[in-house]
Amino acid sequence: MIEIKGLAKSYGERRVLKNVDLSVQAGEFLVVLGPSGAGKSTLLRCVNGLIPLDRGEIVIDGRTVRTAELGRREARRPTAMIFQHHNLVKRLSVLKNVLVGRMPGMSSLLALLQIFPAADVEQAMACLRRVELEHKAQVRGDQISGGEQQRVGIARALAQEPAVILADEPVASLDPKTARTVLGYLKRICKDTGIAVICNLHQVDYAVEFGERIVGLSDGAVVFDGAPERLSAEIVHRIYPGLEDPGIARVLRFQGGRQGAADIALAARA
Repeated sequence: MIEIKGLAKSYGERRVLKNVDLSVQAGEFLVVLGPSGAGKSTLLRCVNGLIPLDRGEIVIDGRTVRTAELGRREARRPTAMIFQHHNLVKRLSVLKNVLVGRMPGMSSLLALLQIFPAADVEQAMACLRRVELEHKAQVRGDQISGGEQQRVGIARALAQEPAVILADEPVASLDPKTARTVLGYLKRICKDTGIAVICNLHQVDYAVEFGERIVGLSDGAVVFDGAPERLSAEIVHRIYPGLEDPGIARVLRFQGGRQGAADIALAARA
């Protein structure tokens, strides 16, 4: 589904990604775990074609996309993005925000006039049903809660019919209960549709609770790639150098690596 080979990216003299090799299968919910500045967002932007690579190549759904092609619109169409701050058009209805995900396949004139084919409207409504927001279809984007806005973001991404959904810290601005609800919808859609999901997080508890596989990034390099059960206190400290949190080690030992999110969150505050 996705093959990333020797990916490198620098900003000036700062090396943000260092020869990253990574593969993601269809229907896999992959969590990229790491601190701020580890290169998680840059990784997603490279996969989505928002920034060029310095070196390496990316294969999406069987097609090799080289550096020179990454900025082209058609090269980005297999991917959909979910952003940290929702990125809804607040004055538009929930339904029209989801229909934005259908615009890449429309003529420029119809997109400008916001005239959507009936089939696209039906598709958008089906996506809203998946996140249980069909009843909010005609409500403005600025009149729903933050968690609901992020669920609209998931529906918008799904409406693009992508091969891959890239989620960049999608729950960073949400409270723990709402965050788990949003991640639950995202993982369920991943499994039901076979769409691969790469989800950037910096919370260890959410990564273990929802990730089928965890990739740990630290200083631009992959330092861990494996199942949540293999995540140990030593690996967590390799991902987060200098972390002082004996509670994480205690909970990891107690649950054998697949700990409850609430337990580890409490341990982190202990």
